[in-house]
Amino acid sequence: MDEVRIDKFLWSIRAFKTRSEATDACNGGKIRLNGGDVKPSKLVHRGDEIVVRKPPVTYTYKVKELVDKRQGAKLVSDFVENLTPEEELQKLHAPVETFFLKRDRGTGRPTKKDRRQMEALWDELDG
Repeated sequence: MDEVRIDKFLWSIRAFKTRSEATDACNGGKIRLNGGDVKPSKLVHRGDEIVVRKPPVTYTYKVKELVDKRQGAKLVSDFVENLTPEEELQKLHAPVETFFLKRDRGTGRPTKKDRRQMEALWDELDG
């Protein structure tokens, strides 16, 4: 095998979960082959460099061997060399900051509990 479609190759090395995801990434401009944008049908050869943007990380791979069938995770290193810089991989472990804004009582929409208390009050007044 001398060449493989890039969408099939990316699926085979587990860069994407499905082949259609790999195709969509190619069509969306998230894949670069040797510095240029690619279509899903672009052919990959040994020694090519592939850049995959999957936010927040941009992965870089060098093709060692070609494959067109999905490989087990342990075998992926036989087919590609991961050239992704350590700074990019650190983005995966960055702490996720969540902000919770406390709402003062009486501001904004009533909570379900507040609404039930209001309905109970209305029922008492009516009844």
